[in-house]
Amino acid sequence: MIAWVSDGAPTPADADAVTRARALVGGLRLPAPGSGRTGERLDALSDLARDDIPTGRLVEAHVDAEQILADLGVGAPGPDELWGVWASEAPGARVTATPRDGRWFLDGVKGWCSGAVGCTHALVTAWVDDERALFAVDLTRDGVGSDGPDPWYSAGMAATVTRPVRFADTPARRVGSGADYFERPGFWHGAIGVAACWFGGARAVGERVLRTRRDDPVTRSHVGAVDTALWAGRAALVEAAAVVDRHPADRAVAHTTALRTRAVIEGVAATVLDRAGRALGPGPMVAEPDHVAAVADLTVYIRQSHADHDLAALGDLVAERDGRP
Repeated sequence: MIAWVSDGAPTPADADAVTRARALVGGLRLPAPGSGRTGERLDALSDLARDDIPTGRLVEAHVDAEQILADLGVGAPGPDELWGVWASEAPGARVTATPRDGRWFLDGVKGWCSGAVGCTHALVTAWVDDERALFAVDLTRDGVGSDGPDPWYSAGMAATVTRPVRFADTPARRVGSGADYFERPGFWHGAIGVAACWFGGARAVGERVLRTRRDDPVTRSHVGAVDTALWAGRAALVEAAAVVDRHPADRAVAHTTALRTRAVIEGVAATVLDRAGRALGPGPMVAEPDHVAAVADLTVYIRQSHADHDLAALGDLVAERDGRP
């Protein structure tokens, strides 16, 4: 079972996603991927996103940062901290790292930073000459700020406060090379954790379909399709957890398993979104705030998938094994 440690202060129901995430991570103790309890980890992430997709996404990033630090042997998040993992390379945005007097300093703009307002720390990839490295940054220090007006026009996932962040001579601690970060089996274990959150979002939307009171053959067919999709998604995560626990240190296995799992869960989410609209009609989409938010959030969130590019990468991995599973 997952261990929760209460600090005695319940989070207000109307708190923003960053506040909820910060309160949750202080009391969340998740098993490490490959520990023999990976299924518990994925279930917990799925449950968090099922309750609130943006909050689940922010918590997933924090526990991923926690695992990255553990994998690299460079410490752990402190109490009352909320960490992000900012590794995307957005067009026109680049962060460079410069050594000076035995320390490192970051300059430039990093795109797609979830928790840009609210996270206390982040793991940030930055360029050192022609290679990337990974740095830990205290976001409460001078030299960190949101880069201009918020460009996020969609209601979906807006609560994650995802924005570009500008670094200006910002002190940072180098925690690893690009290879240390990207070549770990844990990089792909973390990608499976993201899929677990997608699945939680699909549950949030799909369970509304399963609760529908309409009783006609067409609606029942939609209910059956959603139930099947959710069953398949859960089965995929169970299998992924078992594979990770059997091969915790095998990066090739982790890579293949992550791409398969993400493809399955993305398909599940797409099916659930489509069937929900056809089964329920426009009413819940305009009159039920929780459902409206879940549909909008999930629609944006699954686009974190690289979609056909990931399928092409998976095809290459399968070809390397001559089609063997």
